[in-house]
Amino acid sequence: MADVFPILVVDGRPEICAEVSQSLQTAGYRVETVVSGPEAYERFISAKYSLVIADEGMSGIDGQDLLTSLKEASPPLPVIITTANGSVNNAVKAMLAGASDYLLKPFSMESLTKTVQKTLDGSNGLSNSPPVGNSPDLRTNGKEIITCNSQMRTILKQVRAVAPSNATVLILGESGTGKELLAAYVHRHSRHPEAPYVALNCAALPDTLAESELFGHEKGSFTGAVRRKIGKFEQASKGTVVLDEISEMPLHLQAKLLRVLQEKEVDRIGGARPVAIDARMVAISNVDLKTAVADGKFREDLYYRINVIPLILPPLRDRKEDIELLANHFLAAYAQANQKKVVGLDSLALNMLLGHNWPGNVRELQNVIERAVLIGDGPAILPEHLLLESPLGQLQPVDRVEVKAGYTVKQMEKTLIFETLKEVNDNRTRAAELLGISIRTLRNKLNEYKQEAATGA
Repeated sequence: MADVFPILVVDGRPEICAEVSQSLQTAGYRVETVVSGPEAYERFISAKYSLVIADEGMSGIDGQDLLTSLKEASPPLPVIITTANGSVNNAVKAMLAGASDYLLKPFSMESLTKTVQKTLDGSNGLSNSPPVGNSPDLRTNGKEIITCNSQMRTILKQVRAVAPSNATVLILGESGTGKELLAAYVHRHSRHPEAPYVALNCAALPDTLAESELFGHEKGSFTGAVRRKIGKFEQASKGTVVLDEISEMPLHLQAKLLRVLQEKEVDRIGGARPVAIDARMVAISNVDLKTAVADGKFREDLYYRINVIPLILPPLRDRKEDIELLANHFLAAYAQANQKKVVGLDSLALNMLLGHNWPGNVRELQNVIERAVLIGDGPAILPEHLLLESPLGQLQPVDRVEVKAGYTVKQMEKTLIFETLKEVNDNRTRAAELLGISIRTLRNKLNEYKQEAATGA
């Protein structure tokens, strides 16, 4: 485990230096300590170190100044900043200045060693290449973000800076850009990554069940409440609650959510007293919430309450350098999952991918590569294996629906919905836009069709 070069620990309090040094040495690292910024810089220019851990609040040269000097002298050097001041602004400033991570005091020695190991392994969530190993992970709980795009890297730095705080995070972006992955990334870098991660799609909840799901209910509080139910905010004790498609939340629940965020307590339906909660909320939306506020569909006070840390994910067409990286990652993963001997992309196939506009973003790319792996029969993905959709703006799904005599309006509606979904590669958000209905209505219709199929209706 020990690295070739030692770790340099810089803290104005000798007892902190001793404690950190002992813990890291126990974990197998070589450690040197100093108690001031100037001394640290003198050591640095005369010796080599694998990592520097510097306290932000030192006198003379503080941790931020030392960070700047170290990164100017050696940009690749990883630096972890520690601080007793949990300011989000300070954290963002440090991460943008080049810090690899940010630890809030007091921190556990276990948290310290994990952060050091993660930093030295280069596993800060940024990857320039597909995952290394014999079993690429396709599961959504892998929560891996793969990028070499500078804008994405800046966003990830910001996340690592603010994640240890309790500030509410708002993630915005087009469908398929990876908003759910970024929410999981926030949780993974929070103070309690071991705590529950509870996700809920606001558009998928019937209005009659939404309040109970979010805030819980007491036994007997309404017909069918045969036992107490703990809501999502209580379930996520010390962890993270993710509310996807928050723009679809009914207005009366938005008012209750605002109170929960302000008071840090929930009122179960039928409860006698409020229940204190300790969970951070991440809100996700692919809708412009400012427009929703202007249209009267979203509360303005709630918008400003959740818009503390806004993160806007760029579409794949604006991060072209990630296309080949992601394509190769999906190719390796699906080739292994399906026991196919595909090892790469033909140059013409790659040019097709780079020239596509990707209206469905990363999700569309993933589907395209999975399909190409399945239909390909050689060592490389060829152009004929890439079944790319036409630009969505040119689709006219209404004209493609076959009208038959005797069709009911309900049958026509069902046919139209399924044909539209087929045209847009199952992108429900885009299908709802083309059909002129809300995403909630589309989900309700699909659930209705599913129930009919199950009952044979």
